[in-house]
Amino acid sequence: MIYTVTFNPSLDYIVSVDHFTLGVVNRTTDELIFPGGKGINVSMVLKNLGYDSTALGFMAGFTGREITRLLDERGVRSDFINVNKGLSRINVKLRSDDESEINGQGPAIDLNAIEKLYKKLSRLREGDVLVLAGSIPDVMPSSSYMDIMKCLEGRGINIVVDATQDLLVNVLKYKPFLVKPNNYELGEIYGVELERREEVIPYAKKMQEAGARNVLVSMAGEGAVLLDENGKAHMSEAPKGKVVNSVGAGDSMVAGFIAGYLETQNYEEAFFMGLCAGSASAFSENLATKEEVNSLMKSL
Repeated sequence: MIYTVTFNPSLDYIVSVDHFTLGVVNRTTDELIFPGGKGINVSMVLKNLGYDSTALGFMAGFTGREITRLLDERGVRSDFINVNKGLSRINVKLRSDDESEINGQGPAIDLNAIEKLYKKLSRLREGDVLVLAGSIPDVMPSSSYMDIMKCLEGRGINIVVDATQDLLVNVLKYKPFLVKPNNYELGEIYGVELERREEVIPYAKKMQEAGARNVLVSMAGEGAVLLDENGKAHMSEAPKGKVVNSVGAGDSMVAGFIAGYLETQNYEEAFFMGLCAGSASAFSENLATKEEVNSLMKSL
């Protein structure tokens, strides 16, 4: 079974406005509402690719109920913990001459809610996949990812971590199955600039030396690099296409990699499915579909 954790799910309200102007009433030309959050994106793309998962995390209020409803509508199972104080956040993404975002705060998550999450995670079994993705809300301990991995250590669970800076570095000693920084995040960790695929490999090796089994580095238009646990480096440029929306592309890459690996047990196949899933989402208003991913895989 696959599980994803999103500590701070959201309703993503995406609005388009012609020539947005401050200080006056602006009218939208287009509106979209999606359930959002990195782990939730992974669950939705996995569903599109034919793999069921359970989305875990915290929800609150009418916005939380709407997130759950929208996931149900898409056939994605969720098992969120309801918290009483606050609301699940609404993230506003404005598309105009420039793109802007306003992200909500999210609900207050108390110790009782955190304990309930640990109880759910304690039911995971050997061979299960757990995806920990995104930032940790200020109301939760900053060590939450590390604490979860320590709790599950030695149980044969394949843990995927898509996080930045210390959140990522601190979990490496617990030997995550996969980590997925982008080239800027990887460079930030090691104090370098990484612009070409070949430059990424030595720093991916550093992450492996620190404990990561597989290191997948997304590089937007430059493609991606995978250093697998067998020591083989896989590199590819990105498929050709027009970028429409980069939101969720990295999460789609994670989902594609997981789906590809579960289907083939082959890291090269998983790498290319991940690359194509990320690109398919970037080339669409919505998250990648199986048909879009398969089409791009045939083009490489």
